[in-house]
Amino acid sequence: MELTTAMKNRRSIRTYKEGKTVDKSTVEALIQAAQLAPSWKNSQTARYYAILSPEKIQEVAEQALPEFNRNNCKNAGALIVTTFVKNRAGFDREGNPDNELGNEWGAYDLGLANQNLLLKATELGLGTLVMGIRDAQVLRTALNIPDDQIVVSVISVGEADVDPEMPKRKDVDAIVTFF
Repeated sequence: MELTTAMKNRRSIRTYKEGKTVDKSTVEALIQAAQLAPSWKNSQTARYYAILSPEKIQEVAEQALPEFNRNNCKNAGALIVTTFVKNRAGFDREGNPDNELGNEWGAYDLGLANQNLLLKATELGLGTLVMGIRDAQVLRTALNIPDDQIVVSVISVGEADVDPEMPKRKDVDAIVTFF
């Protein structure tokens, strides 16, 4: 699939086909695509926790997601919790922020990586939804996420049971300033 086609076809999917799983090799392909993204000084601080078992997906969703997000990811074949190692991207070797963003740069890098993951999923015919409303502490405990990582999102992955239209996008003139 051409990149522009993947970008135009990617959607936030909130309805997945029941009984469709996502296997380990597919998730590995998604993570490999994520790893190709640039990062601050090549720090590569993105980390992923993939939940593939239907029982564990249900357990984590029930404990760590609000009801609307549990409903949005119902029947997903996988949940991927995304984190980044704090105090590395955007920091010098002594642990001092290189600019005013500090750990916000780690979140930026993770977003770049996650976009690659989402586009790869689209290429593979899978739907995704990035969920930022979640209980980070529950996820940290349930998945043994170390304290040196910041929990950012949960991405549901699965076979879409809907084909939503692309939401209207702003015109380029509305978002760019040329000098």
